[in-house]
Amino acid sequence: MLISTKGRYALRVLIDMAEHSGEGYIPLKDIAQRQEISEKYLESILKSLVKHNLLSGLRGKGGGYKLTRAPEQYTVGDLLRLTEDSLAPVACLEDGAAPCPRAASCRTLSLWQGLDQVIGAYLDKITIADLIRPDADAGDYVI
Repeated sequence: MLISTKGRYALRVLIDMAEHSGEGYIPLKDIAQRQEISEKYLESILKSLVKHNLLSGLRGKGGGYKLTRAPEQYTVGDLLRLTEDSLAPVACLEDGAAPCPRAASCRTLSLWQGLDQVIGAYLDKITIADLIRPDADAGDYVI
């Protein structure tokens, strides 16, 4: 599993928007500037988030984007499942994968299933609200 720039940027955008949620609709150019993401690439990400009702958009003067719900209601797992093709650690566990002819005798299938469950459970317990808390333990990783 490798998280793409689309997934990482979408997460950064939701965090940014949660931190600025009191400002109403946030112009795309403001988000792009703060996050150092090209406006064109950011626009494609935001369109997808609007399409899946994670954001709402408003055109014209005073327009921009805003969250459709509270930061506590967005999990990292939901967002990454939306933006990534798969979070599965191996191809045979991806949604829509053809049944593996070796599944019945595969010595490693339970290992991969367990890892898949651990990844999902971990990402599903972290919300955008958790990531914007001032006391959040950000560790030494970069999104």
